[in-house]
Amino acid sequence: MTAGDSQDGARKGADDEPAWLAIGRELRAIAQIGLTFTRDPYDRQRFERVRELSAALIAQGSGHAATALLEEFRRDCGYATPKVDVRAAAFRDEGVLLVREVSDGAWTLPGGWADVNETPAQSAVREVAEESGYQARVLKLAAVYDYRRRNRGHHLDSIYKLFFICELTGGAPRASIETSAAAFFPRHALPPLSLGRTTPAQIERMFEHALDPALSTDFD
Repeated sequence: MTAGDSQDGARKGADDEPAWLAIGRELRAIAQIGLTFTRDPYDRQRFERVRELSAALIAQGSGHAATALLEEFRRDCGYATPKVDVRAAAFRDEGVLLVREVSDGAWTLPGGWADVNETPAQSAVREVAEESGYQARVLKLAAVYDYRRRNRGHHLDSIYKLFFICELTGGAPRASIETSAAAFFPRHALPPLSLGRTTPAQIERMFEHALDPALSTDFD
């Protein structure tokens, strides 16, 4: 895959997102930021109304209850920023380590939300240990991707996905609360993937980074 192919694929992912979600997400962020900084009571009323409209728009498109979405939006405060998801790509005998999610029965690179007071690399190492049973150390930041451009499915939040190339240093495969199995798969025989978490193109790119450490970090 060339850099141009990668960017073209990313653009298609963003364009496929429904307009109601993109608009609703941005309205939610505008309202949240406005409510954080405004000191004018009239502006506060306006931003609260923008937040209500955001919930109503997303509810109309998604089929979820507007009241439940609004309550979720109200729990967020402060400046609105993207969430950070970390993914770890570790290899053994020409296979990549994947874990099977309990939630959907499909496979993914170990990972999840970055935790407060952890560096991104520490979060990746922790996720490998928690979800697979293996210990690892980070070798390289391979990619920083925008979820809506690269992954299938839709999410209420804006998400940055950080992919790390890792080296396994110990441990053994085991299940966890979130995962039911851990195993290694060759690049051309991947199992059904949890596409909201990891895509075939992302795994293929991680194989390329592992085979050529001199590759520059990919980013959107």
